[in-house]
Amino acid sequence: MSANSSRAGQLLSQASACISWKQDVEGAVYHLANCLLLLGFMGGSGVYGCFYFFGFLSAGYLCCVLWGWFSACGLDIVLWSFLLAVVCLLQLAHLVYRLREDTLAEEFDLLYKTLCLPLQVPLQTYKEIVHCCEKQVLTLATEQTYAVEGETPINRLSLLLSGRVRVSQDGQFLHYIFPYQFMDSPEWESLQPSEEGVFQVTLTAETSCSYISWPRKSLHLLLTKERYISCLFSALLGYDISEKLYTLNDKLFAKFGLRFDIRLPSLYHVLGPTAADAGPESEKGDEEACEPAASPPQATPTSLQQTPPCSPPPAATNFPAPPSRARLSRPDSGILGEDSTSLVLEDFEEVSGSESFMDYRSDGEYMR
Repeated sequence: MSANSSRAGQLLSQASACISWKQDVEGAVYHLANCLLLLGFMGGSGVYGCFYFFGFLSAGYLCCVLWGWFSACGLDIVLWSFLLAVVCLLQLAHLVYRLREDTLAEEFDLLYKTLCLPLQVPLQTYKEIVHCCEKQVLTLATEQTYAVEGETPINRLSLLLSGRVRVSQDGQFLHYIFPYQFMDSPEWESLQPSEEGVFQVTLTAETSCSYISWPRKSLHLLLTKERYISCLFSALLGYDISEKLYTLNDKLFAKFGLRFDIRLPSLYHVLGPTAADAGPESEKGDEEACEPAASPPQATPTSLQQTPPCSPPPAATNFPAPPSRARLSRPDSGILGEDSTSLVLEDFEEVSGSESFMDYRSDGEYMR
């Protein structure tokens, strides 16, 4: 170890060293250049981080050019500093060009921040989606129809950006479409790419509306090519359709003003069976009910065995039939705060052989 240290000391002592240090400093420009370079190298990442980084480096190298020209008087210092300053300025110009090229219209930028940014959709992917609709924003005047039931073909998919659209069928109001909801998502999901069809509802603008629209064929080509975009549209369309179904579900009322979920078994029990389906079952139940009234064959005389197996009971044992409950009339739509298509559960008859859903105050009470 001692031999190695002594050899290193000899090498350092033999190396050339400054004969004399300069007594005066290099000047304010030199120190300013180094301060700017220090600040530049502290820059972060991202687009704005690159602006910060190359901006300070450009200023620092320009100060080095001035210092080399006026103070150091070194041609190599001037040339190298000028070359580095030019490279940094070119990089800044390239960033400005890219930023201007990536700028979207105000409507598309707001759409990205509202719909796609919460899902962490990459900006480049969003640009492919926008490019598919040709970056056009279409408009609808008040009371102008977007689609007419039975006439307008299903050849596009549209997303409402502003305004409100009314959906109706046979002149009856169904629900509204609000901004950032698809205008024809059920129609889009109802057809295969190779199928054709027409709208089953009428869409009318209640206010001045703006929307974007993707042609059906172009969008199908994009979804086939890009799996990520296909999954994204599948999730957005599924959520949109479920929102429309919940909007229709809000129109389901009981006579006492409570709302019920159509997915619950109690409502399925009321809405599911029909009178035609329940007919054979009720007849079968009557036959089974009559069988216990007959006496066993071995204990009954031969003359009594020829009697019908289900004879009516004596008149004395007949109980009076319960009075039929008067059916209330459908309440006016103005009382419920809904339109004429609001569904009232009083319109459903009692299912034979079971208790009525309307006898209970709540769905949980019925389930118990």
